[in-house]
Amino acid sequence: MSQNKSSISTFVKTLPKNIFAGFVVSLIALPLGLGLAMASEAPPIAGIIAAVVGGVVVSIFGGSHVTIAGPGNGLVGVLLVAITTLGLESTYAAVICSGILLAVLGFLRMGKLADFFPSSAIQGMLAAIGLIILGKQFHIMLAHKIKREDTIDYLLEIPYTINDAVHYNNEGLIFAAIAGVLSLAIMMFYPKIRNKYLQLIPAPMWIVILSVAFSYYFELVEHEANPIDQLYMISGIPEFNDIIAQLPSVDFSKIGSFSFWSSVLALTLIASIESLLSIKAVDKLDPEKRRSNVNLDLKALGLATIGSGFLGGLNVVTVIARSSVNVNNSATNRSSNFFHATFLVIFIVLFSTQLTRIPLPALMAILVFTGYKLASPKTIRNIFSIGKEQLIIFFVTLFVTLKVGLITGILSGVITTFIIHVLINRSSSLFLRNVLKPNVLMYQEEQGRNYYISVKHFCSFLNFYRLKQKLEVIPENQDVIIDFSLCEFVDNTVMENLNNYRNLFIKRGGHFDVVGLDLHDADSKHPFALRRLLPVPNIVKSSLTKRQNNMQEIATDYALIYQSKKEKTTHFLDAFHFFRTKSTHHIYNQLLTKNEVLKIFDIEFSEGEFIAKETVRTTMLYVALGKRIPEFTLDREGFLEKVYAFAGFKDIPIQEHSDFNRRFYLLGEDEDAIKTFFNDDIIHFFESNPYYHIESNGNALLVFSKERLASTKEIKTLFDFGKRLKNVIS
Repeated sequence: MSQNKSSISTFVKTLPKNIFAGFVVSLIALPLGLGLAMASEAPPIAGIIAAVVGGVVVSIFGGSHVTIAGPGNGLVGVLLVAITTLGLESTYAAVICSGILLAVLGFLRMGKLADFFPSSAIQGMLAAIGLIILGKQFHIMLAHKIKREDTIDYLLEIPYTINDAVHYNNEGLIFAAIAGVLSLAIMMFYPKIRNKYLQLIPAPMWIVILSVAFSYYFELVEHEANPIDQLYMISGIPEFNDIIAQLPSVDFSKIGSFSFWSSVLALTLIASIESLLSIKAVDKLDPEKRRSNVNLDLKALGLATIGSGFLGGLNVVTVIARSSVNVNNSATNRSSNFFHATFLVIFIVLFSTQLTRIPLPALMAILVFTGYKLASPKTIRNIFSIGKEQLIIFFVTLFVTLKVGLITGILSGVITTFIIHVLINRSSSLFLRNVLKPNVLMYQEEQGRNYYISVKHFCSFLNFYRLKQKLEVIPENQDVIIDFSLCEFVDNTVMENLNNYRNLFIKRGGHFDVVGLDLHDADSKHPFALRRLLPVPNIVKSSLTKRQNNMQEIATDYALIYQSKKEKTTHFLDAFHFFRTKSTHHIYNQLLTKNEVLKIFDIEFSEGEFIAKETVRTTMLYVALGKRIPEFTLDREGFLEKVYAFAGFKDIPIQEHSDFNRRFYLLGEDEDAIKTFFNDDIIHFFESNPYYHIESNGNALLVFSKERLASTKEIKTLFDFGKRLKNVIS
């Protein structure tokens, strides 16, 4: 009973944060829902219906914690084909049937489905989806609608569309194309502006706001009609009452046709893979590092898809971009998903007529950018760094998906991966003889604290589920040793998954160690490279940049130690609140004292996952204190901090220091201990020095200024600030 009361109390306490997060997510979901529906040639409102139904149903019945449900990027191509071949009413029937199949997968506990697809094949399929979106919407973004046979033709036509757009004579088309280009520029450059006030409104919502403002400017100021060609304006958004009153008719008459079931299977496959990958990625972002019940989520997504289909909406999937925004805005539970749906309903009730003022090219620019992120050249470079053989798998999957279809494409990736594994090992018997054999043995050591897992024969995407079953039952605060000394081959899909488990265990207080790969080698130094018993030499050449030479001079002047190499061990940062929802890649360019009490370093970390992933590089100072102090966060007081107060973040006031209270924003759980710690000397120090973001994890301080790399002068200032701050605290 007391536990239930505690859960209810926690839910009520965190409600303002989840309402705030749901509101911010809805600002992205509104334009994305409209754009994804129109790219699929469905009514614009279909995307909003999917987001609303998904938000309500999955928040109530789902098994994840901080994910957002709605229409997905990966389904655009499949829905477009389905609507073209089956018609809209029959496509709704296909959506409903795919929802039933998705729920069945959940009841059959098939959440492990994504484990049977190689990482490079999945990346190839996602890149193909990105090219499908980019190729077809790029032309609309430049106000140039065309019809071609397949995606490759659309891509080859891009230079001609650009040329036509440059030579437009029609003023309406010129304004439409300009709207598309400016919207694409906003999507590309806005996330790079590291300003906490601007980041409150996501880039897609800025496009909506500016589009509506542009329309009103011509209507109210110039007293003219919107100059953008009406052919390229959004139309067909009904009033809220009409949505309820005019439910679409669902046509099941084609349920016996091959084209109907091929669409159903494609929708189910892509929806399940996209959702499972997104859930897996969001679990890594969850500050509390909870594991989602993926099978329960599949059931909820299936139920939501069924409801969405009957109401005239698209498939409902777990979406990574909106989920990442949700986590970054301090969401703590599924209620934020519900509130995101609630705000969408409010927007449609109040502003449905305003949405018709948005140019179609502006919405398509959002999707063009999304398509580019899915098929980014960075993806190819990353895959190449893992191993040359992974590029073959990637490109085979990509081209077959583009030319034939999604199901055939992913199957071709699986087959290609298996063939390459056979060729690399020069043996098919290694796989055929052992694929059905139990190859994972686990037992506990040292009074149940240590878990030892031995893996034999081979470990690849074909049988990784066996190892995963063992890992899933181990509490993350325990010690795990995985021994591959009896294993002849480990593929990159397994290596990538083990890296994710390692990070999860370390962040939860456990230890995760992989041994037995000393005799194995790989084509590259990448941690995800496949491992086999063929020796391949690796040669690495490095040189220092000008900035690194300057840092080396600072080390000499200040009697510090300088280390330029990348250091993957960053777990000393995990306990800091700033990194709870971020993924650290490595630190480098370290300047540290001989006893490592003070350490300045450049760090690369990322916010979000998958296509929502944004990589940030900045310079930070770490100060080891040698004694226990309260945990707190100190920042400069600003407008955004005042807004946070409405979301449940309480600023701690220090008595008799009104100037400090006005200038600084102080957060922490143990208010009494924090007030005791902030004595006159410490407060006067902060009042008389430059502003920094400062965090305490109880044993150390983390200090930084801007989210960018510091100059040589700023590094010297930061080091001096940290040295004097430690003396004041000591």
